[in-house]
Order: sequence, then C-alpha cells, then structure tokens
Amino acid sequence: MKASGYVMVTLKFRKEGKRWAAFCEELGTASFGRSIQEALKNIKEAVLLHLNTLEDVGEIERFFREHNITFHSHKPKRDEIKISGPIDTETFIYPYIHPIYEELTGV
Repeated sequence: MKASGYVMVTLKFRKEGKRWAAFCEELGTASFGRSIQEALKNIKEAVLLHLNTLEDVGEIERFFREHNITFHSHKPKRDEIKISGPIDTETFIYPYIHPIYEELTGV
C-alpha cells in the first residue's frame, strides 16, 4: 500500500525507574517499555491506533486543525524537521514521520 501523505509528530522518552516512558507531544498519546527500543515500538503503535481511531470517527481533519498537525503530501526531508520546546538532559526527543495511507486521505 502506498502512502498518500505523512504527518510529523514529536516523541519524547524519559527514564522512569526501570522503564522508559514515551509520549507523543501532538497527540497526547503515551506508552512505555522496558527499553527505549520497546518504548519506541509501543508509542509508534499507539500513534497508529490514535490516528486510525480519529479517522474511524471522522475527526481527523478537526483534530489536525486544532492541534496544528500538518499533513504533508511528500515525506519531509531531514532539513524540514524542527524540534521546539524545552529540552532537558533527561529527555530524549525523536521526530517521527508517520505515513498516512489511502484510507486516511480525507485530510
């Protein structure tokens, strides 16, 4: 299946005890894992589920508009990625470019 576009979200990771907490800044979605790799896998799945649910209930366009999430018709290049906000020494930030497939083309 070919991607019809992309959205870029900011994933933040922070060590909390023996686990890594993961948070998607734009969607408000959170997850965790025993390792940062597991937390990354879990938050990517949570982002996908969140976007699919927004599409299923017909709210994706409104949500993107209200949360300033831009739908890109092409995959953003490295130099188009900008990270904003305070960054501390205990938080790892990862810009994530999520593909949007044919069924989410209403945005």
